[in-house]
Amino acid sequence: MKKILIISLIFLCNLFALEINQSTVKNANTVLLDIKKKNISDVKLTFHKQNINFFKNPFKENTYYALLPISYYQQKKDYRVIVSYIENGKKIFEGKNLKVIDGNYKSEVINVPKTKFKPNPARVKRTKEEYAQAMKVYNSVSKDILWNEDFIYPLNTKITSDFGTKRVYNGELKSYHSGTDFRAKIGTPILASNSGIVKISQDRFYAGGSIVIDHGQGVYSCYYHLSKMNYKVGDFIKKGTILGLSGDTGRVTGPHLHFSFRIHGIQVDPLNAISLLNQLKRQ
Repeated sequence: MKKILIISLIFLCNLFALEINQSTVKNANTVLLDIKKKNISDVKLTFHKQNINFFKNPFKENTYYALLPISYYQQKKDYRVIVSYIENGKKIFEGKNLKVIDGNYKSEVINVPKTKFKPNPARVKRTKEEYAQAMKVYNSVSKDILWNEDFIYPLNTKITSDFGTKRVYNGELKSYHSGTDFRAKIGTPILASNSGIVKISQDRFYAGGSIVIDHGQGVYSCYYHLSKMNYKVGDFIKKGTILGLSGDTGRVTGPHLHFSFRIHGIQVDPLNAISLLNQLKRQ
């Protein structure tokens, strides 16, 4: 009887290999899932309307990981995350419960010149084209991971506006703050948070001078309102390299760095994402 019990426990431990780093998550945060198993393939997860592939964790043997980004607008309730993979020719399903809660983000009022706030046909056309171009980039997922060191902040200065804050422009609620703002006078050197390939390097209406880095496997970091951009699309940039200089370009009230993250096309809290990505090597 004891032998049968031990065998059963080993079987259960081998079967239920899925680990999730948290059971409760704020909207616009990211969840890390991993599976430590040998000889499996086609590892995927389904959450609500998202289907995400797992990748081999290059820092851990026989381990697969997935990043699950939670939308800012995700409904706050209980969900079930379903993971599947092929083992010995059979498709295995595992599941974990995940509760999405309200991040309780703040609100702030911003007044900007009407010439930059009120759209006109030319601006509408430009911003739609820039958005479509950016989303095409963000929704592209490369198979290779392009970094092997921890992510860093692009600046070590005071944070002047947190991620997620509701933005009220000229008395109208328009959006939420899609990144973290760092204090930076014009001309301050901005560092690449980690290594990757530049996928956007251009002046845009809202974001001004913009550089977007693809770090691989669906992870992108973004640096906005730059006065100078040192790299062009296609360049490989190493962690800590000066990618450009801060400025006050685009729709802003003053000079600063707007730092943001996209994971699998979804805007997430960049500081939370950095903390999570740096766990990959430590789990």
